[in-house]
Amino acid sequence: MHSPPRITEEEIISQCKTGNLKYQEMLYKLFYGYAMGISLRYSLNRDDALEAVNDAFIKVFNAINSYNIDKPFKAWLRTIVVNTAIDRRRKDLKFQLNVDLDNAAPLSSNIGTVDNLNVQDILKLMNELPAIQLTIFNLYEIDGYNHDEIANMLAIPVSSSRVYLSRAKERLRKMLRKETQNHG
Repeated sequence: MHSPPRITEEEIISQCKTGNLKYQEMLYKLFYGYAMGISLRYSLNRDDALEAVNDAFIKVFNAINSYNIDKPFKAWLRTIVVNTAIDRRRKDLKFQLNVDLDNAAPLSSNIGTVDNLNVQDILKLMNELPAIQLTIFNLYEIDGYNHDEIANMLAIPVSSSRVYLSRAKERLRKMLRKETQNHG
């Protein structure tokens, strides 16, 4: 007995462009974990992340005909998931943006060693950041957006993006120092 031929990502995307629901489901299942991993970084909890992923896939299926097959699909999907998750959080973040940061000076400090910490420890520390700081840290440090792009996505001044990133880094440094003392 032989196994059925494997369907390629390109074939799935091609069939999604025709509106084929079976292939849309295949695409969803193929990239669900990837999209959820991204969404969780920008969401308050798993339920919010799941809603953002589902909303993102609806956008993907509605815009799939504009997808350029010469570009990696994951990159296109990532952009949609990040933007969808940010859009969902924008209302929550606006409540935290009531402080004018235009004239605030960035904080700085030296980082200590993190040799004894694992990924889960670091992710746990990141999740202790205020939502706006975590969002900007993720966008800038993990997803590679620049401050102009972040400011545009979150409807904040560019200088506020810089300050929130600086404060996030400073807070992480303090938490890391404390954590390394506890593990050391």
